[in-house]
Amino acid sequence: MSQPKTHFAEHSVPVAAPADITYDLIADVTGWPLLFAPTVHAERVSGGDEEERIRLWAMAGGEVRTWTSRRRLDRAAHTVTFRQEVSQPPVAAMGGEWRITPGPDGTCTVVLLHDFAAVDDDPEGLDWIEQAVDRNSRAELAALKTAAENHRQTPDLVLTFEDSVDIAGPAAEVYSFIERSDLWPQRLPHVSRLELTEAVPGLQLMTMDTRSPDGTVHTTESARVCFADIPRIVYKQTRVPPVLTGHTGAWSFLPTEGGVRATSRHTVAVNPRTVTDVLGAGATVADARKAVRTALGTNSLATLNLAKAHVEGGDRA
Repeated sequence: MSQPKTHFAEHSVPVAAPADITYDLIADVTGWPLLFAPTVHAERVSGGDEEERIRLWAMAGGEVRTWTSRRRLDRAAHTVTFRQEVSQPPVAAMGGEWRITPGPDGTCTVVLLHDFAAVDDDPEGLDWIEQAVDRNSRAELAALKTAAENHRQTPDLVLTFEDSVDIAGPAAEVYSFIERSDLWPQRLPHVSRLELTEAVPGLQLMTMDTRSPDGTVHTTESARVCFADIPRIVYKQTRVPPVLTGHTGAWSFLPTEGGVRATSRHTVAVNPRTVTDVLGAGATVADARKAVRTALGTNSLATLNLAKAHVEGGDRA
């Protein structure tokens, strides 16, 4: 059987930020979920400064897909090449390169190249790949441009924080309470509605209405990757409030002598262009960081304390 035909795509964007800053955003794959809208989660499996093996979970065609890639990083040349090890149908093969060319006055141009093939050269599969590559490439380059330019102007936009609660019970039961988000409207007073889709076990898409203390209801959309064997749950908010450009998080469950320490971790990126629109005239990025920390931390602690009551009280409903 002949090999499927290789196709090519090229996308580019000018960036009003230095090549080094832009390159660092591409090189740090663990930061991609906060940076790129399609990326739900990213892990560095192995490797060093010049070569690495990574695993990605990303939205494609309305669902979460995962694959493993190898990357070669060249900071001096401002290039990052990548190649999927095992692609998921309809993709037979996928690879490419990020190229950053320094420009005048601390600017640069980013070119994103792809080469790909469809399983059995299927026309429908090829069309799906071409649309996904075009849509994701445009979204990624736009997000990279925004992040690099924002970082140049305001470097303190990203905030990471966590809250923990000690629970006297098995880690598996605490994990189950968080993993079964379809039951949250019955279990969590601040959740008024939740729709859950899980076409592949462990890969969840959820739409949730959350009620604030002032009575207002906020709708969020998230994609979650659940690792029952670790146990751990990571997620990406795919629909964020106007004050943010990105929000990722993780639920972890660390066994202790008396049970388990459950931790909620958030990483957010503040949108400097909307701070005053959301928080009022005179509000600063520091004000936004504080407001987001309070709002997310309050809900996370409420969820963890309800998980504690559920597990320690022996309520398995």
